[in-house]
Amino acid sequence: MGKTIFTLICALTFFTGMAQTEISGTVKDETGTPIPGANVSIKGDTSGAATDFDGNFSFSSNLTGKQTISVSYVGYETYEKIIELNGTSIKLNIVLQQGGNALSAVLLTATSTTRSQKETPLSITSFGVKELSKLNTSSQADVLRSVPGITAEGGGGEVASNIFVRGLPSGGQYQFNPLQIDGMPVLSTFGLNSSAHDVYFRNDIGMKNLEFVRGGSSILYGVGSVAGIINYTSVTGGSQQKTTIRTEVASNSRYKADFVTSGPLGGEDSKTFYALSGFYRYDEGPLKTGLNTEGFQLRGNIKHLTNNGSITFSGQWIDDSVQFFLPYPLEGGSRNRPTGNDGEEVLTLQTAEASDIAYATPDGIYRSPIEDGVATKGGYFLTNFKHRFSDDLKLDAKLRYSRYKHQFNLFLDGSGVSGAKVVETQQEYLDARGLTSGDFTYLNGQPLGANALLFENRILDRSRPLEELMADIKFTKRTGNHSITLGTFMSRSQAGDFNVITNYLGEFNNRPRLVNVSGYSINGVTNRGTAYTNRNISSNKIAVFLTDEIKLDRWNLDIGVRYERASGDIEVEGTDSFLVDNTGIANLDNVVWGNGSFTRGNVSADDFAVALAALYKVNDDLSAYGNFSRGYFFPELRGTRFDGFGNPSSYETEKIIQGELGVKYSKNKFSGTAALYSVSLKDRRAVSFVNAPGGGFIEEVDTQDTSTFGFEGTWNWAFANNFDFAGSLTYQSHEITKSESNPEFEGNELRRQPNILSTVSVNYDNSKFDAGIIYNYTGKKFSNDANSIELDAIGLASLNLGYTFDVGENGETMRIGSQVFNLFNSDGITEGSPRLNNNQTEEEFFVGRPVLPTRVFFNATFNF
Repeated sequence: MGKTIFTLICALTFFTGMAQTEISGTVKDETGTPIPGANVSIKGDTSGAATDFDGNFSFSSNLTGKQTISVSYVGYETYEKIIELNGTSIKLNIVLQQGGNALSAVLLTATSTTRSQKETPLSITSFGVKELSKLNTSSQADVLRSVPGITAEGGGGEVASNIFVRGLPSGGQYQFNPLQIDGMPVLSTFGLNSSAHDVYFRNDIGMKNLEFVRGGSSILYGVGSVAGIINYTSVTGGSQQKTTIRTEVASNSRYKADFVTSGPLGGEDSKTFYALSGFYRYDEGPLKTGLNTEGFQLRGNIKHLTNNGSITFSGQWIDDSVQFFLPYPLEGGSRNRPTGNDGEEVLTLQTAEASDIAYATPDGIYRSPIEDGVATKGGYFLTNFKHRFSDDLKLDAKLRYSRYKHQFNLFLDGSGVSGAKVVETQQEYLDARGLTSGDFTYLNGQPLGANALLFENRILDRSRPLEELMADIKFTKRTGNHSITLGTFMSRSQAGDFNVITNYLGEFNNRPRLVNVSGYSINGVTNRGTAYTNRNISSNKIAVFLTDEIKLDRWNLDIGVRYERASGDIEVEGTDSFLVDNTGIANLDNVVWGNGSFTRGNVSADDFAVALAALYKVNDDLSAYGNFSRGYFFPELRGTRFDGFGNPSSYETEKIIQGELGVKYSKNKFSGTAALYSVSLKDRRAVSFVNAPGGGFIEEVDTQDTSTFGFEGTWNWAFANNFDFAGSLTYQSHEITKSESNPEFEGNELRRQPNILSTVSVNYDNSKFDAGIIYNYTGKKFSNDANSIELDAIGLASLNLGYTFDVGENGETMRIGSQVFNLFNSDGITEGSPRLNNNQTEEEFFVGRPVLPTRVFFNATFNF
């Protein structure tokens, strides 16, 4: 494989040269303040760059003759100027006028040419550097809940946000909408294990923008996506040296330092540029458990401009551990946070005492790594080749290799013991387990109070190493009004999925101490090796796609087809019950563990997608558009079942059809969009992991059809000098139209999908003082397909304040800022217990995951 990669790299880089024109300059506002993150590009071409924090930009182009350079930034009028490209360097000093709108921003994602939102027949949301710094407090959910059409379930901490798009059924995470960095997915195959894409990546201040393209047309390019693509683009270096350092502290003992530095490598005429960013963070919150979050990430890139394109090498190294918060027992009925044995409000039942759990197994002493939480170590290396053979033929090729050691260790939401309550009195605990008597003591021998409540829980330790190689190669030919792209995407992925469950008993308090029951537990452990699974899964994908973007006088037309084949190899280890101790306590002397025998199988499937989209420019201010797609989704390989003879179950694609009709309007200081959309999914293999009687999990699979119709509107109004009022509203009606396992569910709403989503924000920015408040509303939803558990609507407000001042004579600035997440400390439950699923009921205690409480951040950002 190594020789093949080397040969491919050599082939892609062995090209002849041709003359280029260097284009550089600055972008400022009317007051002379530099504008960072502005998009500078040549219309109808991919040549361009984003301005750095001093408003500087620099790039080269192989085009010749008269071309139109376009400069756009949210909140400013788009600047256009005709320039002559003849190999002589061009320097521009550009001033943007206030009053522009979001629809003028130039986009890079999900097409083969750069186009403004107003000219693209798709629904798109774009955030620049400033917006990202205000939205991101910790997790991807903090950012993505402001994107129209997305339901973002947070509350679990920094990672593993559950992201649902436009009424599509999902178990959460990023099933239908991959997370991408610089045009390549963090993972090319969902379902090798259940880890979300964001466990392999953290946001830092080295991101220049975020684009989310939704709708079925996004399946055509690259990895493909049936619902949309979330793409972050990294800062790259320019001709000017620039560095930003940011320090942050927050309530509950959070400390973080971020940096990004970029510039030229070499002398004044250098054609090689670099950018490096990263962070270090230590956090005892947002909920204090005694198990802390700590780690760092480094990302960087080196870009070299050749005579006919560019070569960019980029990479990431991460070594980070974060804590993950799952649902826990709340008060039944009110669903408020409960009161513990000590009379204090219970915020979480996770405990550092569980990190001492160890016991004998057939493979030796097993020690739980629960204190590491979600631990990721590793990174990726990405090479991007851009080459122009002529003015009308170009190549864009990306190669990426990733390798991570990854653990996802978490606390679950109860004992899973059949017939046991979630929270129990001591007598209830004995009765549920058939014990006639037992003394309850802490591990130091101190007796537990007679009225003290108990909470038995499980630890799920998961080891998930990942290795992946991806290639995305596109040729684009411009001829007349057509931009025709022929491309291929290939990937080879391998992942492990090792899981061990252990039961332990604790008191019902914050940071609970472990409890022993005489004759039933040792060191707080009530069941060693409750459950064990071990899978190794590999996936191969190859896709080819052909698209045409047609630009006419008033029409922009997109058409494309894609064919893809996927195959997977799955091996599953068998299990037995092993005698490992002689305490006389059956649930401790025996463990369920791997027996070394594996069942192996191979599955494969192929399918095609077609997408059509059109936009008609009614006039300079108004466009109407529509798009239609027929796509597919490959089921999760980890959910593949084997029959009694070791044969894997059928592996067939899930069909999805999407359509959208909308308008885009922008004039003066107002811009807005409105769209009607429909989504139907056929033969959805809905997989749920629910509690088994002994405390492990069983897999419930239901083949479903679903249907969704919705309306989506967005607006941005600069209603006064330096003020803007923005927001979005999504209404969707969705239902299960077929359920093979549970016909009584037909007609029910989709689980965890609300009918209404909305975001409203008011912002002020005069280049010195900036302030903004954003309110996100998620309507009522059901936690399960049975629609037996309804979760109330959630409203979250966040506040941002900042003041920027000069600190030097060369444009150096300092910004002192503050952010408040969940400003009004609003209550709400993002999800019920996924492991109880349709069996969840309203009792004395209700298992749910509350939104995180108010958290205040203070930061200082130094630009020089």
